[in-house]
Amino acid sequence: MGITHEVVNQPPVLVGHDVAADAALVEAVGREGAGATIGELHELGKLAGQEEAQRWAEEANRYEPRLITHDRYGHRVDEVEFHPAWHRLMDVAVTRGLAGTAWGEKENPHVARAAKLFVWSQVEAGHTCPISMTYAVVPALRHNPELAKLYEPLLTSRVYDPGLRPPAGKRGLLAGMGMTEKQGGSDVRANSTSATEQPDGTWRLRGHKWFTSAPMCDLFLVLAQAPEGLSCFLVPRVLPDGGRNTFRIQRLKDKLGNRSNASSEPEFDDTVAWLVGPAGQGVRTIIEMVSMTRLDCVTGSAAGMRAALVQAIHHARHRSAFGGPLLGKPLMRNVLADLALESEAATALALRLAGAVDRHETAFGRLAVAVGKYWVCKRQPAVAGEALECLGGNGYVEESGLPRLYRDAPLNSIWEGSGNVQALDVLRTLRRDPAGWDAYRKEVEAAAGADRRLDAALKSLVTLEPSEDQARRLVERMALVLQGSLLVRYAPPAVADAFCASRLGGDGGATFGTLPAGTDTGALLERAFPG
Repeated sequence: MGITHEVVNQPPVLVGHDVAADAALVEAVGREGAGATIGELHELGKLAGQEEAQRWAEEANRYEPRLITHDRYGHRVDEVEFHPAWHRLMDVAVTRGLAGTAWGEKENPHVARAAKLFVWSQVEAGHTCPISMTYAVVPALRHNPELAKLYEPLLTSRVYDPGLRPPAGKRGLLAGMGMTEKQGGSDVRANSTSATEQPDGTWRLRGHKWFTSAPMCDLFLVLAQAPEGLSCFLVPRVLPDGGRNTFRIQRLKDKLGNRSNASSEPEFDDTVAWLVGPAGQGVRTIIEMVSMTRLDCVTGSAAGMRAALVQAIHHARHRSAFGGPLLGKPLMRNVLADLALESEAATALALRLAGAVDRHETAFGRLAVAVGKYWVCKRQPAVAGEALECLGGNGYVEESGLPRLYRDAPLNSIWEGSGNVQALDVLRTLRRDPAGWDAYRKEVEAAAGADRRLDAALKSLVTLEPSEDQARRLVERMALVLQGSLLVRYAPPAVADAFCASRLGGDGGATFGTLPAGTDTGALLERAFPG
């Protein structure tokens, strides 16, 4: 029996490594102007690679949030109980500056934050939802200076202080968002939540939201119909005078993935709110929050790809099959190198978009974030599925962590506007804002003449019809050209050549593992995960 149950030919657990030991990431942080934070990034990377952090991630997903609607006496409390592991993950994220801190700092804070989010979300993605919304709420909230003065210092705090209390009793706040309703979904103008102005200048909301993430956050931006039209409102869970606002949580969503995070259906019934931005311009106001959460969708999907890739390479390095290590098999090397290429392209784009925030490249960011959100988030499920397959049956069991990555992978493509919404946003920007296209073109033409396949792909863009039925085709091509331009300018020649050949030159297949003959897979793999 002893020899039968001796475990051999299994890879060791991947712990004790630096998650930030990622050449593509570190180089991007440096060229985007945040090189001074690389030391801090590696500290976070070493924490992310510890066994303890991985245990927090597993426990936060195994012991899911629990809704408590009433206390033992029948009083309505509407609270969500989280496992302690969730709070450990949140504490690291907030204290390391991943929430709203970037808005109160200088020296390229958004690149530095994006890099840290990229590293820490590889541990667990669910808790980054309230982290992302807290980051994103600040620019929208500034449309009401009085509210910003009250709440922004706490939203930009590095103190994680859970629990519903008035702002005066808190050292840090978290924010959420309530946009969609069951009859409208992404068509937010179909919202029926009503808003009525009061003599004291506050408003009262009445309605039912279909998706509101992280209901235990301290405050929310909510869309509701005022007499002037759809408007944006601030809804705190606890009022400044200490009273509980009406925020009835009807249920928590039973989701495919993102299981550690609570997504809810709250009901508003004479709920106190404050107007943010002009009445009737709710979409224009809240889109400033949405644009930042979309940036985080790109970063989060790039991080999910990287996490899956590292697990796949680690497994192939230590697992033997058919007479030798998997990593030595030409076909497996092609698959892994192809995944590494996809991961590096996503990482480069995510950090470039964060750099646009630091440099106030508004026209470029308005178009490029939607392009990146569409493409990178679409690619994450394919990468997660292929990486899982690299582990075979070992990747299909929960202990490997790959099933959680796989379940989480589709979310960013849905959250904050699905693929069709992003494609339509790109069309709308191209038609209404010529400066966006000019900025995009200037960016990609910085690599003109460096690779004939990239030049041809850029030239072909102008021949694509900017019509609704061809929108996805156009946006996909724009994303690939933008990624190709970044890699041609900044990545090693082996990486740039492989990308241009397989993604732009037509010398690659529809699945991973179809890089053309002659690709330097060794260079790609060693760059992706040395060892």
